Amino acid sequence: MQEAPFHQLPDDRSQPARAFWARADDGVRLRVAHWSAEGGRGSVLLFPGRTEYIEKYAPVAHRLMAEGYDVLCIDWRGQGMSDRLQPNPRPGHIRDFADYQRDVVEMLVAARDLDLPRPWHLLAHSMGGCIGLAALEGGLPVQSAVFSAPMWGINLRRVQQGLAIGIAYLAGRVGRGGFTAPGSGGAATTYPLDESFNANLLTRNGDEWARLVREAVAWPDLTIGGATFDWVSRALNECARLSRIASPEVPMLVSLGSEERVVSPQAIRDRAARWPQSELLEIPGARHEILMETDPLRERFYEAMLARFDAS
Repeated sequence: MQEAPFHQLPDDRSQPARAFWARADDGVRLRVAHWSAEGGRGSVLLFPGRTEYIEKYAPVAHRLMAEGYDVLCIDWRGQGMSDRLQPNPRPGHIRDFADYQRDVVEMLVAARDLDLPRPWHLLAHSMGGCIGLAALEGGLPVQSAVFSAPMWGINLRRVQQGLAIGIAYLAGRVGRGGFTAPGSGGAATTYPLDESFNANLLTRNGDEWARLVREAVAWPDLTIGGATFDWVSRALNECARLSRIASPEVPMLVSLGSEERVVSPQAIRDRAARWPQSELLEIPGARHEILMETDPLRERFYEAMLARFDAS
């Protein structure tokens, strides 16, 4: 495996991941990273959300390592250090949501090449939850699945889904599919740098927010801005498609914060209600990123997640 860069802030003395390059079958270069634990209890395949990058999940990986789990994480195509998909690298873009499954395949190839300890488990956040549900539909070989605020629907606020799909579709037809969609943030924006802590939709944890700001300043090339019309159109269509599939026969835990404003709470509740062997963990006071929330809220999720892994 060809080594790839992995970043750490100057005061971070934790064990770095081993990062390396992979290449999907359509030629897109991807960055994958592995944290190796000594416990041999199993491995966690970590699916990040939109705009995210591997380094953001280093604290999560170290917590799981302390429990004896190896962790494998990926930069999805179009973000982090993986290949960007159009000449302007800033907007979040995708040509077809099914392309993310090509990235999942390369992640599984890496997991097998690394001989990651079994059983394998899935931990997926936000957009990673959408990709993860599609991967489970395709037979992802995991013993259990844990989702943090999965994107099984998008919180469009006042815009109806059909109208949003139509607008995005028309933008693509007139050659503007690669342009940033209004309301998703500008192409040049970086959310932690352009939003105040008090108004942010992600976390109440000031220390975690400060870390995101420091990382965005230190590694601007890892960040992306708003989503393109094509991404919005493909994402909404994929959420609609997934809403119609049967639930996988895999034990599942899903968390939902009471202050969720990014993804659709109703889509999460609907899926949990028709998923056998599932648990819906609703957390009062939590925003979108429970893994980066205040300690008491985050600990509730970690305890439930580890219990789910241990029971599988």
